[in-house]
Amino acid sequence: MASTDTGNTLDLVLERTTDLPSSLLWKAWTTPEHLVHWFVPKPWQTVHCEIDLRPGGIFRTIMRSPDNEEFDNAGCYLEVVPERRLVWTDALQPGYRPAAKPFMTAILTFEEQGGGTRYVARALHKDVADRDQHIAMGFESGWGTVFDQLVAYLRTMKA
Repeated sequence: MASTDTGNTLDLVLERTTDLPSSLLWKAWTTPEHLVHWFVPKPWQTVHCEIDLRPGGIFRTIMRSPDNEEFDNAGCYLEVVPERRLVWTDALQPGYRPAAKPFMTAILTFEEQGGGTRYVARALHKDVADRDQHIAMGFESGWGTVFDQLVAYLRTMKA
């Protein structure tokens, strides 16, 4: 379930639990060859992914809509704690250069729990307008669908 009940009304949060280990979730989030398979809700596609997994390194995806429009999204990692925490933002470009049109900062946490993982995705916004735009874009259903696609993809990897 997504919510804004995080102590800050500008945050949107998606929490899920899976029986998969955090190491697999981490691998799928930090390896371009894996991320392109599940990162956007179908029928959208991720057609390119670039990752330099270090603070200040690039996190870039190019998403293609069902109408074949492409959307280039680039930002930089702020924090990388292997298999535990991943933070990136589009407010900064690689090397911490300020971005022209920031939208959000994402914080992912992966917590081992009874042989599985508690997964929390938090999107931080600069103002109510950006938060509301993200809600209107379908934050809960979109990020929830992406999590389901991630888990399904990882299950095919394990098979």
